[in-house]
Amino acid sequence: MTALVLAIAFAFAFALTNGFHDAANAIATLLATRGARPGQGIVLSAVFNVLGALLVGSAVASTIAGIVSVSSSQAVAVIGSGVLAATVWNLITWQRGLPSSSGHALVGGLVGAALAESGIEAVNWGGLEGIRPHGVAGTLIALAVSPPLGFVLGALAVALSRRALTRATSRTREPIRGSEWVMSAALSFSHGANDGQKAMGVIAALLVATRHLQSFSVPLWVRITCAAALTLGTCMGGWRIIRTVGRRIFRLAPIDGFDSQSASTAVILGSSLIGGPVSTSHVVASSVVGVGVGRRRFKHVRWAVVRSMAFAWIATLPASAALGASTVLVWSAIE
Repeated sequence: MTALVLAIAFAFAFALTNGFHDAANAIATLLATRGARPGQGIVLSAVFNVLGALLVGSAVASTIAGIVSVSSSQAVAVIGSGVLAATVWNLITWQRGLPSSSGHALVGGLVGAALAESGIEAVNWGGLEGIRPHGVAGTLIALAVSPPLGFVLGALAVALSRRALTRATSRTREPIRGSEWVMSAALSFSHGANDGQKAMGVIAALLVATRHLQSFSVPLWVRITCAAALTLGTCMGGWRIIRTVGRRIFRLAPIDGFDSQSASTAVILGSSLIGGPVSTSHVVASSVVGVGVGRRRFKHVRWAVVRSMAFAWIATLPASAALGASTVLVWSAIE
């Protein structure tokens, strides 16, 4: 029982650090363009993160829960170690202000722990069932496809907004800022619907493995507490990531923020509905780069920052897998 409580605590810690990273991205462009004050942005993010986590099913949670397939006696050690590894990696990248992927870190941590504990057969390698991802391969496909899609939609949104605002006057400034609020709310909602479910899936898998649940489902208390942990993480440490995404990649105007938010929301909410775990960090950062490129301001995009982010994204899977493997070996030794 102690091991189960500890593993669930690690899952909540993961949700908290996910808030450092991904929930912060949901309001990064709104704050960077001064569309809202920090307190207003946090309240907006909090409300819609909770709503997204509560209202949009559990397809992503089910995908995450199916990444590893181990016996009940091994599940707590493997899942607890995997989610702890992801939490540690989130803290490392947050300290450096890099918008790394919590989803990549969780997949890497779970796979590394499962391989170290039970070998290759303990991992559900999966793939696609139609358009629905399952297992490791399906999750990685969703994680890999979403950033380029965010980039393309960001550039497309710029082209559409430039055409729509060709004859715009200064009177459009306030309506654009208002539309940023709407899209930040939508992005927070889609984040709660996707990233919020990652910790939920971990906890539900633990409860099923220990027979506290007879079949896979996400209890209401898990939904609420995971959504609350995401929001608390944004309040505690999201500002490093907000500065990177909102200001260090490309200095955004209000219309740029709206374009980025629109593109990101479309990708993340669409992925949530088909059960595809994606990274809000990756999608939002890629859409910001797409906006910069779409405005033909190549020289204004800080490519050194983009390269640092890309390195963190590439390093996340192997690094978190190594952490997961190391952690499960220690955990098993203690047990």
